[in-house]
Amino acid sequence: MFSIIWGLLLLLAAYLLGSIPTGYLAGRLLKGIDIREHGSKSIGATNVLRTLGKGPALTVLLIDVLKGVAAIALARWLYSLSAVVATIPANADLQAWVPWAVIMAGLTAIVGHSRSVWIGFKGGKSVATGLGVLLAMSWQVGLSTLGVFGIVLALSRIVSLGSILAAIASPLLMLLFQQPLPYVLLATAAAIYISITHRANIQRLLAGTEPQVGQKHQSSN
Repeated sequence: MFSIIWGLLLLLAAYLLGSIPTGYLAGRLLKGIDIREHGSKSIGATNVLRTLGKGPALTVLLIDVLKGVAAIALARWLYSLSAVVATIPANADLQAWVPWAVIMAGLTAIVGHSRSVWIGFKGGKSVATGLGVLLAMSWQVGLSTLGVFGIVLALSRIVSLGSILAAIASPLLMLLFQQPLPYVLLATAAAIYISITHRANIQRLLAGTEPQVGQKHQSSN
């Protein structure tokens, strides 16, 4: 029973971390605007860049990444506590539990970013928070995923395309770096979820109307 309670508390904490609406707060604090009424209407760093500028966008990006890192760090810390260990059956292998706790916390943080309780269960595309989760789970996979994003962005100058392809590459990179099965499953679930959050971008990519870096966003989606 206590292990279930600890697990639920972990999920709640990870969700609340992920749901901090950094871009929304930046708009309110810096210009007194609701960033959801500007540009792509997302609270992510890309829309912050278009609306508020480079400095705020970089700050929002870093904080959103750290939200994912913090969720994974919290899961690992929680399962290292003797109080939590005491709630797990004596014949259970604690180390076998940790990866599953990690992926649940990571996925909850990712969902929290795009479905924030503080702004009506809306939010960003979960890319930066997802990157933080990957970096905290496996820095090799996280940096490689970032590399895929950078290469695609350099070639296409389209942020959404880089984000989608990087997300799709992440489970393959998990396999390449021989990460535990739970991590592969999380990367797969996150890739699907992030692709869903980009469905409007995918439609514009197929139509050839998705803006490149530096272009104003013309769509209301």
